[in-house]
Amino acid sequence: MARNAHYDILFEPVKIGPVTAPNRFFQVPHASGMTNSMPRMRAGFREMKAEGGWGVVCTGYVSIHPSADDTPLPMAKLWDDADIRSHAMMTDAVHRHGSLAGVELFHGGGMVMNRTSRIAPMSPSGIGWMPPYANFMSHLRPRAMTRDDIADIRRWQADAARRAKDAGFDIVYVYGGMGYLPHQFLLPDFNRREDEYGGSVENRARFLRELLDVTRDAVGPDVAVATRISLEQLRARPGTVAETEAHEVIDILSDHVDLFDVKMDSGPIDCPPSRFRPEGSHEPVIDFVKRVTDKPVVGVGRFTSPDTMVGQVKRGVLDLIGAARPSIADPFLPNKIRNGHEDEIRECIGCNMCIASWHDGVPVRCTQNPSAGEEWRRGWHPERIAPKGLSDHVLIVGGGPAGLEAALSLGRRGYQVTVADAAAEFGGRLRFEAGLPGLRQWHRVIDYRLGRLSQMANVSLYTESNMDEEGILEFGADRVAVATGSRWLPDLMAVSETPGDLPRGPRVYTPSDIADGAEIEGPVAVFDYDNYYMGSAIAEYLRLKGKDVTYVSPAGHVSTWSIMSNDLPTVQERLLDRGVALRLLTRVTGFNGDTLQLADFMGGRPSDIACRSLVIIGRRQASDGLATALNARPDDLAAAGIRSVEAIGDAHAPGSIVHAVYFGRAYAEGLDGRSHADYRYDGPVLPDGLDGPVAARTTPNMRAVS
Repeated sequence: MARNAHYDILFEPVKIGPVTAPNRFFQVPHASGMTNSMPRMRAGFREMKAEGGWGVVCTGYVSIHPSADDTPLPMAKLWDDADIRSHAMMTDAVHRHGSLAGVELFHGGGMVMNRTSRIAPMSPSGIGWMPPYANFMSHLRPRAMTRDDIADIRRWQADAARRAKDAGFDIVYVYGGMGYLPHQFLLPDFNRREDEYGGSVENRARFLRELLDVTRDAVGPDVAVATRISLEQLRARPGTVAETEAHEVIDILSDHVDLFDVKMDSGPIDCPPSRFRPEGSHEPVIDFVKRVTDKPVVGVGRFTSPDTMVGQVKRGVLDLIGAARPSIADPFLPNKIRNGHEDEIRECIGCNMCIASWHDGVPVRCTQNPSAGEEWRRGWHPERIAPKGLSDHVLIVGGGPAGLEAALSLGRRGYQVTVADAAAEFGGRLRFEAGLPGLRQWHRVIDYRLGRLSQMANVSLYTESNMDEEGILEFGADRVAVATGSRWLPDLMAVSETPGDLPRGPRVYTPSDIADGAEIEGPVAVFDYDNYYMGSAIAEYLRLKGKDVTYVSPAGHVSTWSIMSNDLPTVQERLLDRGVALRLLTRVTGFNGDTLQLADFMGGRPSDIACRSLVIIGRRQASDGLATALNARPDDLAAAGIRSVEAIGDAHAPGSIVHAVYFGRAYAEGLDGRSHADYRYDGPVLPDGLDGPVAARTTPNMRAVS
């Protein structure tokens, strides 16, 4: 199909100093959880973006020295020449597809805790980050930097830049944002120096300018130099000679860079979940940059619509369309637009499970794209899958995230597939969850799969089809996948942090009951020990229906796990703005239909509140009864010609949507004998003289797959 001419502008080349991006699609630096310890996985992950048409593909942040040690977060490094070969795997992979490779060199200053290196952190004036979240806290405070320290960092930056050039990178960054060291120099909250590096905007920008200059000297005339800079706080500060300090900093740096990569100051604002911010939310802060500089500008905004992308370029906001999350959800987004298949884009839903994987310290995962992170170790591809090895007809019972992903992957393999769902429409849990406040974008998981399945002649879709044991036995399928989801249970929580007794009062509900249409009488308490999005979303949902709502949790924050996905600061603010009362570090001990008994989580001091309904969000149970019952009838299965019955998704193990989609793909991959538990084990490239380069290894329970 021919490309829509309206999108031609997105495929124009863009000159970035001495190099030229083949188009305007720019995969900005983002963490992948795959560091020097997993170089082949990292190369495979980044190569998929280049194969999919991204003109520039960058690494995540790469430390220049052991004094910038961000572990246990998965951090890459270019500390010595031994690291060059690890990164060269990535640049070689990206160059194979004609894309440019970029590297984001960083020093964290007072933002990193140096937990592994045990080197004292340092910052411009000895002031560090003071986060209120335990997983980021440290009680080793930074020391104030001396002139010798500044000289050392210039030297370390130059050394890392030379290594980056030797590794084959075309664009070398100085990371000047997100509270890392150059950004600390820019911000008066961190920088209270009285020498030439403090005070005026020009002085505060001096350190970043010097790092850019030493980078330029180190990489020479053939490699572009970029900076990634956060502008939110600077934009809010009035300037001395220009409108704001952000305007002044861009002007000061403009002659020292080939590219500005512009962003916000903190994760929850820079990479906000779709629950709280729409596509293109950065524009009010970064829209001025192109008026100040003649250098190309790249920025992000969870761009998934090609029309929005074109608008950013034509309105003079950006030269290059930056993406992190959308490039994970669909590495082939550029090529789909190029080839006139923009209706096939696997749009990012903004759930931020990719960010949560970095916080977890593991390879990236994606709700929309189950192949993310599995390109090298499992051989998964987002657009292709191995053809079928059998001629089986597969019946999938349940059309939620797992069932539809299994159907899509099996359909692509060439299997004959039938999906039967008891409901009037497909979607499973997302029929309800995508209707909760802010979660509408999550329905893209269903929309994308139904759109692709509707074009497959070998896949049949049936709603209002309630399949029982006898119906399945009579159906004539060779294989059966049971994707019937899970249900929330009304268990309380014991002091031992395990599920406790069931409350005995009336009007006790779970999200499953609300999804089924239960009418909730107020005042209502929402007791959340699941600690992700559901508890706060239900509380907001009920409050918007006019109920008096109290949110109760044994955790210290609302939806405390959502710090992993950048939701937490905003979600608590949202509930307070809605008028939801909060009772944290508290558990429910009883409910009689009029009064809710509470106790401090640790001390056990009792209290109570008036309450007519209690909604419990804690434990879920797999709805695997159908699979269990069928597998208990082996003779009947054999007589019906059914070779296997497997529960998949939440019916296999309740989890987030990302898990359900992953297990749907894994079922399809393994239908003819290849288990998702079989994968290649990556290892670091070690310096010569130790063990030599480490090849892919396997252990008895990790068999290599091609």
